[in-house]
Amino acid sequence: MRRFPLPLAASLLGLAVTAAAAGDWNLDALMSLLRAHPPGRAHFDETKTVSILDGPLQSSGELSFTPPARLEKHVTSPGDERVVADGERLVIERAGKRQTIALAERPEIAALVESIRATLAGDGAALERVYRVTLDGGPDAWRLGLVPIDGAARRLVAKVTIEGAHAEVHRVEVEQADGDRSLMQIRAEKR
Repeated sequence: MRRFPLPLAASLLGLAVTAAAAGDWNLDALMSLLRAHPPGRAHFDETKTVSILDGPLQSSGELSFTPPARLEKHVTSPGDERVVADGERLVIERAGKRQTIALAERPEIAALVESIRATLAGDGAALERVYRVTLDGGPDAWRLGLVPIDGAARRLVAKVTIEGAHAEVHRVEVEQADGDRSLMQIRAEKR
């Protein structure tokens, strides 16, 4: 029987464990991890590039998620705006005005909401009802690619890319069908 030096044997064992873990890494594994560790609050910085504007729009604020269906985006800079998706409604409060949208009547908006909400809830089935889903990477650095299935949603959203590590989402990029895009960088609050 051939014997390997201890450092080499440990390295080979480490590679075997990594390969086994990578073999178990799939959408179900990611969703299970996200379900087990739902986020609470996080800070965000967002850059939107809109073709009719000379430069990008910058905003920042706080995101909060209460499983399974309440997602709130509170913009604190440059102005004050609150967008709350709770169940099947979306409420937008801006400049003292309030607008309520029934998500069932606006599939293109529902698709955007569901991309983040279902990911944070670890609900892979909900994602797959709305998107063609791909997953790249591994637990330490993963990337979800979401392409809308519904035609109305595709007229607004070309693709959503969500990146993270373990149970934390770090980045959400939305590519719109018209070429406009937004990039949200997310920093979780320390627990």
